[in-house]
Amino acid sequence: MSAPTVPNGRTGFRGNGPSYQDLLDLDSKPVPASLRRDEPGYFGDADIPVERYLSREFHELEKARLWSRVWQLACREEVLAEVGDTEIYDICDTSILLVRAEPGPDGIKAYYNACLHRGRALRDERGHVDELLCAFHGFCWSLNGRLKRVPSAWDFPQVKPGKFQLPEVRTGTWGGFVFVNMDPDCEPLEDFLGELPAFFDRWPLEDRYTRVHISKVLKVNWKVAQEAFMESFHVITTHPQLLPGFADANSQYDVFGNVSRAVSARGVPSPYLSWAPDEQQRLNSQIDQRMDDPPILEVPAGSTARKTLAQAARRSLGSVVDPAYVESLTDAELVDSYYMTVFPNMHPWGGFNQITYRFRPYRDDHQSCIMDVLLLSPFQGRRPPPATERRLSSDEPWRGAVDELGSLARVFDQDEFNLEAVQKGLRTTRKAGVSFSVYQESKIRHFHHLLDRWLSDPPAEDDRHLSGGPAGFAAWRVKKKVAPWLTVPSAQVRPLCRSTIWRTLARPMPVPENSRVLCRRWNGWNSLCAYAGSKPAPLSRT
Repeated sequence: MSAPTVPNGRTGFRGNGPSYQDLLDLDSKPVPASLRRDEPGYFGDADIPVERYLSREFHELEKARLWSRVWQLACREEVLAEVGDTEIYDICDTSILLVRAEPGPDGIKAYYNACLHRGRALRDERGHVDELLCAFHGFCWSLNGRLKRVPSAWDFPQVKPGKFQLPEVRTGTWGGFVFVNMDPDCEPLEDFLGELPAFFDRWPLEDRYTRVHISKVLKVNWKVAQEAFMESFHVITTHPQLLPGFADANSQYDVFGNVSRAVSARGVPSPYLSWAPDEQQRLNSQIDQRMDDPPILEVPAGSTARKTLAQAARRSLGSVVDPAYVESLTDAELVDSYYMTVFPNMHPWGGFNQITYRFRPYRDDHQSCIMDVLLLSPFQGRRPPPATERRLSSDEPWRGAVDELGSLARVFDQDEFNLEAVQKGLRTTRKAGVSFSVYQESKIRHFHHLLDRWLSDPPAEDDRHLSGGPAGFAAWRVKKKVAPWLTVPSAQVRPLCRSTIWRTLARPMPVPENSRVLCRRWNGWNSLCAYAGSKPAPLSRT
């Protein structure tokens, strides 16, 4: 499911300064058609409920209706280059084992990472194996998931080799990335990605290698973290050092199905500035030039910061990529921040910026997440081995990885400075929703538009408890928590919501319709049920 672009006169760039398309008119090379597309999406101006960043119930809903059936980035193909190479991808409380079972484009398999004997994870980390051997009792499967050995097989008459295969997870590849989907009936990855491959025709990511992989646990909901990297609106106060050479307020934002795009020009000043930086000042702001250091790069007489940045990029890139191809690239492709979002949580950058981000919940915790930063570099000759993931602790600054990230480390520290304060503020606020801008934060609105569509669509028989709104969900929570200790028919579970059992085992939901302060969680469920076409039945506090 995807969101179409909605033509509407209330969106699109309407601020001060030249538009991004105006800046493309000044490029030194012919501009490709993909950059000329200007297709903003309009997703209204309603607030986004605060509770979707705070609620454990919302996290459970994401597990049931999003993560269990959406295509999601698991790893790079290069970590599964040889038959027997394995990788682990964890999402919430599910662990997926990926393995190169055979050579060729269809040789990657993914299995639920659990032994079929007593459930121990088959693999704990990336590595190379000849077979999938459980470290607990020695049950063993081939790389293709077929049962090979059972210790004391005589004692397991119920285990039939033909029926004891590892359950598979669907896989797909694009751009050198491996995606997984736990829904056996999901749409093909190609359909889900839509036009995304066409945008990267000129910058094929499969022809790059992972030069850097840094991950860090952040103490915030995954959506809080992700949304900080989906717009340039924050640059004015979060990254003020960039303003002399970064066109933040006149960035362009577009929507293409399950994909959104933002493009921010570099080498031109922010429209917010009340003074006019010269070309050297514009350049210096983009290359982390410190005042007391010798010049890194100087703007030639009669040139501009933007052209100088582009020429420097051409010289650097020409040493590893075909010089004729490099010479055909536009200034925009070499210089600008061209950042895409692939729903729900992948953020590959276009042009020859090397960044790809991924955000996901940390373990099964809705109040923390993992941020992955990959830097994908072009190379010449034989593909270099991919970098080993380096994991920063939650209290370690990004500056601890300055050797790998360079000036990005300082930028990420500036970004992270806001995140825990945002999470704290969301817990504190008495306002029911977050007020995103219509255009400059339209990528975020697009994300929530798609998220609502996924969450309002029950995927399976075991999710029908959610169709009754908060009352149905509350009953399901009680049923899940009480069922191991009580034998109660399903029809009798709902009255338990108002009983001592409910008060003890489940957090009550505030529902008085006349109280905006108390109804923040209720309002969030109201908006969700509205998408599902049902009206939630009122509950009372007990």
